[in-house]
Order: sequence, then C-alpha cells, then structure tokens
Amino acid sequence: PAKTAAGQWFRTLRDRICAEFESIEEEGAALPALPHAPGAPGRFVRTAWERTDPSGAPGGGGEMSVMKGRIFEKVGVNISTVSGQFTPEFARTIPGADADPRFFATGISLVAHMANPRVPAVHMNTRFLVTTKAWFGGGADLNPAHPVAEDTGSFHARLKAACDAHDAGHWPRFSKWCEEYFWVPHRNRARGVGGIFYDWLDCPDEARFAANFAFTRDVGLAFLDAFPAIVRRRMAEPWTAAERETLLRYRGLYAEFNLVYDRGTVFGLKTGGNTDAILMSLPPEAKWD
Repeated sequence: PAKTAAGQWFRTLRDRICAEFESIEEEGAALPALPHAPGAPGRFVRTAWERTDPSGAPGGGGEMSVMKGRIFEKVGVNISTVSGQFTPEFARTIPGADADPRFFATGISLVAHMANPRVPAVHMNTRFLVTTKAWFGGGADLNPAHPVAEDTGSFHARLKAACDAHDAGHWPRFSKWCEEYFWVPHRNRARGVGGIFYDWLDCPDEARFAANFAFTRDVGLAFLDAFPAIVRRRMAEPWTAAERETLLRYRGLYAEFNLVYDRGTVFGLKTGGNTDAILMSLPPEAKWD
C-alpha cells in the first residue's frame, strides 16, 4: 500500500504541474519569443518507457513529459516506478541494499529551463525508495542566471513554511544540505541560490511513513505554489542579448553539475533507467567559452 500510495501521488503531482505550466504558456502566448520557439503555446508531449531488469524480468518504467514552448524553452516533468536488483557494487552504496539487493523506487523529477533570462531555471524531485529499509528524499532549488532577491526570498519562504509545518528542524537542516549538495567544487561556486535537499527520511513503520509522506507531498505543493508565481512575475520583462549570453554560460555550469555530481543521474544510469529521461535535465542550449 505504501508503494502504491507514493506512486499515485507522484503521478497526480505531475498532472497538476503540467496543467499549471501549460496555463502559463497560454497566458504568455502574445509575449516576444525566441526565434526557434513554436508559434503557439507549448504543450507537453508524453512518452512512456519500460525497463528490463538485468535479471531479464520486467523492471517497471515511467513516463516522460517534455514541453518546448514560448515561455518554457524546455521543461521535463518525469515520473517513474522501477524495481529489480542492484548490482553488487552499487548495492554497497545504498542503505539496506547490502543485506538484500532487491529494490523499489518511485518518484517525480522536474527541471525547467526558461526562455527569458530573467526567469530562473528550477529543479524539483521527490522520491520513495525501498530496500530492506524504506525512505523518502527529494527537494527543490532555484537556479537563476540573474538572481533577484525577491524571487529567492519568496521561493525560500514557501519551502520554509512547508518544512516548519512538520518539524522546526527541517528548514535549517535541509536548506544547509541543499547549499552543500549543489556546490560545484571544480568551479568553487554554488549551482544556484538554494532551496531544500533531504534524503533518508526513514519509514520503519506506518506512523513514520505517514509523517514523511505528508511532508513530501507538502514539498511538492510548495513548489507548485512558489515557482509559477515567480514565472508569472518575470516572464514579460524585457531582456537583452547580453543577459541571454549570461544565461547560456550559466546553463553550462548547470550541465556540469548534473553530469559530474548529481546522485539522481548516477542512480538512473546505474539501474538501467531510460537515458533520455535521465538526461532530460540538460538544457536545450548552453555555452562554454
């Protein structure tokens, strides 16, 4: 029941986010757009995929939802529910898998790269994993090429409210964890302006599952409340070619982190996930020079 409930929630959250983002595309239909943008407001294209476990057994799958629009240059909202066995080497890195390599994982992963350089990119992911242990993880973080204190403050405030509603210790712990996790060592700088990151919220019994599941749902709802408000606030602002250049170089930094350090990328590739879905987070255009 816990696995089913978590998977159903991630699907419901995906549907609500996609509907909200398509509404924003409609609202911005008359705004200036990039030369390669579609003439009409963008719509999500959904692509289902299936996974075969290395044992040869069915290993679950997922669904990619990708939109290339006028406001959202590229956004992906993916869900997956997979199961099988970790390889012995990878099992040693996952809590509870050293005793038994079988696993179950379900979650939602979202990355939005925006056409207007003044609208921040964003990442959100929440997930439920089961080995001989069970836990929730995830978070959300804002990634502006041109940071604006008002946007950073409102995004953080909404996530803090979600944290505080469950545990007064969540925000200081998870916001700090986000700063540490999204640090890019080889550039000696942060990837973005933060948010929250959490993992290993253990669910040893029904009570802890219920509490951690409620928190994880609220993280998704906080994102759904906070990020669209920022997009609507900034999407009509005029921008310059120089600001677009800054955005493209910033996207290079974003890509470097996701390819070199991101644990979700590693998990997906190590467990035979869909490569296109895993690398959905990469921007449609970036620069290194």
